[in-house]
Amino acid sequence: MADDPLFYVVVAACLAVVVILLVGIGGFAKGGEFNAKHGNRMMRWRLVAQFIAVVLLLGFVWLRGRGA
Repeated sequence: MADDPLFYVVVAACLAVVVILLVGIGGFAKGGEFNAKHGNRMMRWRLVAQFIAVVLLLGFVWLRGRGA
């Protein structure tokens, strides 16, 4: 599995979701101007990134389950 390039794409997508989530939560916790200006945008980006990560993960499982 570690020599599969698609595995690394899935891991990178999951890490991107975590980074976006942490930035969004950090902005929410800090409050202030950053949260007022970018809070909703960060959570929308997280949803898009999470959707992409889930689709990639399901594609990875489906492809590897077929023996490809």
